[in-house]
Amino acid sequence: MAKTPKDPKLSDQQRFDWLRLIRSENVGPRTFRALLSNCGGARAALDALPELARRGGAARPIRVASVEEIERELDAARKLGVRFVAFGEPDYPPILREIDSAPPVLALAGREETLQQPAVAIVGSRNASAAGLTFADRLARGLGQAGYVVVSGLARGIDQRVHVATLETGALGVLAGGHAKPYPGEAVPLIARMVEFGAVVSEMPIEWEPRGRDFPRRNRIVSGLALGTVVVEAARGSGSLITAKFALEQNRQVFAVPGSPLDPRAEGTNDLLKQGATICTNVDDVLNALAPTLSRDVLASLEEGGDGEPLWGEQSLFGVEPEATPRTRPVEEIDAPGGARQHADGRGGARDRIVALLGPSPISLDELARAAEAPTREVRVALIELELAGRVEFSGGNRVALRTQTA
Repeated sequence: MAKTPKDPKLSDQQRFDWLRLIRSENVGPRTFRALLSNCGGARAALDALPELARRGGAARPIRVASVEEIERELDAARKLGVRFVAFGEPDYPPILREIDSAPPVLALAGREETLQQPAVAIVGSRNASAAGLTFADRLARGLGQAGYVVVSGLARGIDQRVHVATLETGALGVLAGGHAKPYPGEAVPLIARMVEFGAVVSEMPIEWEPRGRDFPRRNRIVSGLALGTVVVEAARGSGSLITAKFALEQNRQVFAVPGSPLDPRAEGTNDLLKQGATICTNVDDVLNALAPTLSRDVLASLEEGGDGEPLWGEQSLFGVEPEATPRTRPVEEIDAPGGARQHADGRGGARDRIVALLGPSPISLDELARAAEAPTREVRVALIELELAGRVEFSGGNRVALRTQTA
C-alpha cells in the first residue's frame, strides 16, 4: 500500500488542473472531491466531465474551463501577489479542512502563517450602532492580544471595525468575489494593510464580481476558519445569522452579544441567545469557552506544516488512499448487483428512480440510497452526474435536493 506523504504538495501541472476543474460549470467543492475520489485526479476528471454531464441529462454540453482561461487567471494572480493553496497542502487552513464544503483551492494574499493560527470569527451589522462598533473593537483587540487571529468578511460596519482593530495581531478577511474585484470598494486600502501582517483569501476566480448568492458562500468560509463565531449585532434575516447557522452545522461554537429589545439590530442576536448560543459580554466569555477546544492535540494539528513532495495521486490530499480507490472505468461499464457488468444506459432505471425520489426538500445521501434501494456508491455516482447536469444541488450536512429549474 502506498504511503501518503505527511505534507503533500501539488505539482504545478496538478495545481493548474485543479483550477480548471473547480472553475468548470456545475463543479462545486463536494462534486470536486467526489470527482477526484472516483477519477483518481483532476486531469482524468476533466476528461470525464462531458460524458458524466451527458449521462446526468444535461440539456447542452458542459462548459469546461479552458487552458487559456486559467493562464489568464494565474497571470492576474501573479500581478496582485496572490497565490493558490490547495486542500491538504501544508499552507491550507487545517480547521477549514474539517467542513464538508471546504474550498478545493484558496487564493491567498498575505502571510500564510495566519491561516495556521487558532481563529475566532466576529460578524455583525453593516449598519452597526456606535455601541456595537465599540464592543466589536474591544472584543477583537482582546482576542488578538490572547493569540487569536480574528476572521471576518470585510463588509462595512462590524466586519471592517474588527479588521482594523487586529491589523497588528493578525487580521484574516474572506472575500465574496475575486481579489481583483474586492467588495465593497472602500475596503481596498484596508486590504492593503491587512496583508502586511495577516491575510485575505477567496475561493472565487481572481476577476470574479461578487453577486448576492456569493456572500452566503463566503460566510461558510468565515465560520469554517474559526473555532467559534461571535455575532455582535444582527437583525432577523441578516447575513450574520447565516454565518452563525453555518458555524452550528460545522460543529463550531456560536456566541451572541445581547442587545436592547428596542433595537432591531439586536433581534437576531437575542434570538440566538434564546436558541442556546453562548452569551458574550466580554472577551473572557469567549476565551473561557474556547479554552477546552485548544487542547494540545488541536494546537498540534494547527501547528503542523513543513515541506512536502509532489503527489502522483491527488486523492491523498482528501485522506483517500489512491490504491484503495477504483480508477476511472470506461463509461460504458458499471457495477451491477452480484458483480455482473451492464452498460451505463442500463443504469438509467436507477438514475430515474433517484430523480423521482428527489424534491425541493433536501434529503441525506443515506436516506436517498435506502429509498432507491440502491448501493450508496451507485447513488454517489448518479448524483455526480446529476449535479454536473445542473439538476440537483447540495446543502448543509451533505443533503441533496432537486433544482426547481434545470439547466
